[in-house]
Parts: sequence; structure tokens; C-alpha cells
Amino acid sequence: MATYRLFHGAVITPVSVHKAEFWPNALLHVNSSGIIEWIVSDVESSQIQSVALEKGLVVDDSVDVYELRHGEWLMPGFIDTHTASPDAGGQYELLDWLNNVTFPTESRFADTKFAERVYSSVVDRVLNSGTTTCCYYGTLHLEATEILAKIVHNKGQRAFVGKCNMNRNSGSYQEDSTAQSIERTRKLISSIRALSPSSPLVHPVLTPRFAISCTTDLLHALGDLAKQDPTLAIQTHISENLSEIEFTRELFPEASSYADVYKRAGLLTDRTILAHAVGLGTDCSGGFSPSILTAVRDAGIASKVIGMTAVGSLPSPYAKLHLNGVKTATTEPDKPKLANKTLPLSALLHLSTLGGAQLCNLEHTVGSFEAGKEFDAVWVSVRPEAGNPGIWANLGEEGKEGKGEKMPADSLEALLEKFFFCGDDRNVRKVWVRGRLVGGVDK
Repeated sequence: MATYRLFHGAVITPVSVHKAEFWPNALLHVNSSGIIEWIVSDVESSQIQSVALEKGLVVDDSVDVYELRHGEWLMPGFIDTHTASPDAGGQYELLDWLNNVTFPTESRFADTKFAERVYSSVVDRVLNSGTTTCCYYGTLHLEATEILAKIVHNKGQRAFVGKCNMNRNSGSYQEDSTAQSIERTRKLISSIRALSPSSPLVHPVLTPRFAISCTTDLLHALGDLAKQDPTLAIQTHISENLSEIEFTRELFPEASSYADVYKRAGLLTDRTILAHAVGLGTDCSGGFSPSILTAVRDAGIASKVIGMTAVGSLPSPYAKLHLNGVKTATTEPDKPKLANKTLPLSALLHLSTLGGAQLCNLEHTVGSFEAGKEFDAVWVSVRPEAGNPGIWANLGEEGKEGKGEKMPADSLEALLEKFFFCGDDRNVRKVWVRGRLVGGVDK
């Protein structure tokens, strides 16, 4: 394998919710450590060697040059901020679904061989769908969640992995005590950090399942852990449906809101990832597939409905949101807020990449293509040979039937939109994390 890599062709990268860059002829250099050295946005094929030389790179046998064809492009890897890795099924509302589907399914992960088989398949499928970073919810089992973390590490994905903390309102599927739950959590943190102490891709995350499944003592004990180690991320659920919210209100009458339950416990910080509130996640247990493309489509469709009806006040994740004084996201100055409006293509791209990185405090490492960031990337193809009948992409001039006119090829923006709304894993040809090829049809 060559030491350096040059990619020439179309590159798409987010800038903000209102802006994305679409470069049809970019030249991107990745070094041997999987770091982006530089990007030049407009380079003809005949200029590759001269432009590289200007940047101090001699294109010789130590450099692999990848040429992307029309209908192919590089984009940042998807970031899934809510991946419920053990579960599936969705014919019930939340609380009934947990009792009838989720908890019985998760109980099976006490069998470590079963856990290894399922988790290996889950991580493969997620990677092959173009997701380079996941926030994984494991089960309450320490051993099974350690297996998940090891699989993620060995397959080269970037991830946060958490063992669910839950000691009430979960039938027979719950931990015996706060002490047991915290002890297992501490062991998992140590186990994950031992996987790659110097340069980790996999990080532990505190995971109180949701307020209903945790006693006040357990929530506060987890908050104490977070206070002792401010580098720990936190993930949990919030306000998924009305029956959940009402039950939470009954369990925590002292709290002024659902968010206040977490705030009182010290679990609402700038490192908290709130599923169903901020960011895009597949929730592939209760969602439709392990692909973030389904979440992109859902967000696009939901925003259209909201934009058309403007019912109620549904804040955008890009407005200045505060949950009891804790800032979760900010809008750009002098830019219109996106609340109650259809999300543009730039926002959908941002949500699925850089926005997720910001939520996970990874925006200085991944989420967009910039010099100094790590190369977490997807090579997408909407060409006919990808074999997806759902996408028809006009990749060159064609004579209009019955007329002599020529129809111009689809723009890069149009191709991205077709991929977002009609694409699947067949269109994901290669997937890299920190420069390592980890997935895709052509891996």
C-alpha cells in the first residue's frame, strides 16, 4: 500500500446548515496517518502532478491516485447519534414496545455468543451503509457491551459505546441496584479505554437508558461519575412520546421538566447527547434501517409537513436552544432560523455529518473535509453499475426523444439529492475511518 493518497474528482462537504461546498474537480491529499493534508477545490486532471508538487508532494510510487468518475463523489462519513444496536421492531408505542419487544430481546444478550454474532452483523451493516461514527446503546450486560466495543474497535469504526443503566420499571430485565449498575459501568469504561490507550476511536459513554428506568439515586450516581471525569460523554433519551413524558412527570414531581430531571442529576452538560431531541440518529431498533439515509429522509419529510402546516412551535436544532440554561446548539449570525420550514439540502447534509460531529464534540476531528481533520469518508456512486434501480442519474448529454435538443447532465447537488432520497448501501462503494478502508461494496 502506498504511503500517501490523492483523490481527484467530485467532493461534497458541509460548511453550515445554510451552505455546502460542491466541487466537481477537487484534489484531496490524505497522509499515511489518515489525516487530510490539503484540498484544492478546482484541479483539472492534467494539473494533478503540478498542483501536488506546488504543495510539496511528488506523485511517484509512494502515492496512490484515485480518479472519481462523473456520478461518483467523496463526502464525509455519516454520524449516527443514536444507534440502538440490539433491537428491532416497531408495531407498538414506546412503552408497550419496550415491554413486548425490546426488553425480551435484550435479555438474550446475556448469551455472549449470541451477542458476538448479532453485534458483528450490526457493525458490518452500519459501516457498509456509510456510517463512520455511531453512538451505540448496548444492553445492560457488561460482557455483551464489552464485546460490542471490541468488535467496533477491530472493525475500525469510530464510536461511543455505552452499557444501559436501568434499575426500575423494566420488569425482570433490570439491574439489582444502583451499586451494581455503577460498578459495571466503571468496569466498562476501563475496558474500552484499554482497547487503544494512545489513539482511541472507541470511547465510553454514560448511558442511563431514560429517566423512567432509573431511580433518582442511580441518575445522581451517574452524574457524580460525569463530574469526576468531565471527558465522559453522556447519552440518554428524552421526550420520545406523550405517554413517556407523562410517566416521567409522575416519577419525578420535583422536576420542572423532563430535561430538568437530567439537569438535577448533573447529566445535562455540553457532552450530553439527547436522543430524539438534537441530531440525527437511526434508532435502528425502532427506526426503519441501520442506514442514516432513512433518518435524512424522515427529517426532510417531517420538515415539509411542519413547513406546510406550521402547527405549534417546533424549534429547529439550529436555533439557540436552551434546556434549563444548558446551550445545545447555536444558529449562525444573520442567517434565518429553520424552524417551521422545509430543511434545504445543505441542512440535511449538515445534520448527517458535521452537525452530528458537533453534537458529539468531534467537530474539530471529523464531519467535514478540512486540512488537519481525520479522513472519515464515503465514496458514493450513483452510476448505473451500482445496481440501484431507484436512482436514475443523467450523467451526460442525451438527445431528447423526438427533438434534437440536448439535456445537460445532473448537477452535483442534484446527484446528492437523488442519493439522499433514493440511495442505499449499493451506492456506498468505499468507506474510510481515519484513512483506513473499513466498508463499502468495493472494500
